[in-house]
Amino acid sequence: MPVQYVTYEGIKFPPAYNSEQSLSFAHNEFLVRDDDIFNVTYPKSGQVHCPTSLAGTVWMTEILSLICSHGCPSWSRGVLNSDRMPWFSTRLGLESALSYPSPRLLTCHLPRHIFPKSFSHSSAKVIYTLRDPRDVVVSYYYFSKMCNSYEDPTSFEQFLGDFLSGELPHGSWFEHVQGWMEMKDMENFFFITYEELKQDLHGSVRRLCQFLGQDLDEEAISSVVQNASFTAMRENPMCSSILLPADIMDQTKGQFLRKGICGDWENHFTVAQSETFNKIYQERMQGLNMKFPWDRH
Repeated sequence: MPVQYVTYEGIKFPPAYNSEQSLSFAHNEFLVRDDDIFNVTYPKSGQVHCPTSLAGTVWMTEILSLICSHGCPSWSRGVLNSDRMPWFSTRLGLESALSYPSPRLLTCHLPRHIFPKSFSHSSAKVIYTLRDPRDVVVSYYYFSKMCNSYEDPTSFEQFLGDFLSGELPHGSWFEHVQGWMEMKDMENFFFITYEELKQDLHGSVRRLCQFLGQDLDEEAISSVVQNASFTAMRENPMCSSILLPADIMDQTKGQFLRKGICGDWENHFTVAQSETFNKIYQERMQGLNMKFPWDRH
């Protein structure tokens, strides 16, 4: 059966958790608090149910949970990640977010233009994680095949075309990145790439602590790094998706935290697809005047 996506402000959202009402409330009425911390990504930069690699969203959720617990892993091991850091623009997540005491950790895939309007009048902080968009496409493709809230792609070729044209749920990757990176010089905005996290997790945690005003000693930072490692997270059921019911996620079609590598796109793109992608990428990103780790490859 075709999936009936929820549409808000011209963008499609998967129907399992989203509603037009929850998205509209998050955009127009949600009251951002000054000590809120937001974990923002485009899907599969990643998200909690990543079949091909350690996802950026769930990874950052673990890192932030551990930093705010000063390296103590008991909260991360005892509470589901979506309860520690609710998806506040979804029906269930919004209810949790409204009831949580400060300081709140919150997460979303919202583009900047439909992020809560009250954010612009606050000193709340946003951590924005980006990833090589070619790896995003591959991860998103496999995820869409597993998740019943997404239409099953007919082929990778078709899915790649929809990604490049901005027709996938959550909208255009290019517009998402461009919208959020307009904030890159704001003191309450921190951006980091998945590739930087992979290359130097210890240094990335230090930078995040500094941004968040969290004074962690060396022992606490080492505990954050250890407990946010791929191995530790894969063994922690509180940050995988094994608890999701089968009618939402078909776990026979893939594994959530499988590889944790960068550059997996090279195993999926044809030469022609890579050339097409590079051409469109250069056209769409030229106005940003920024270089990312993947721009060197």
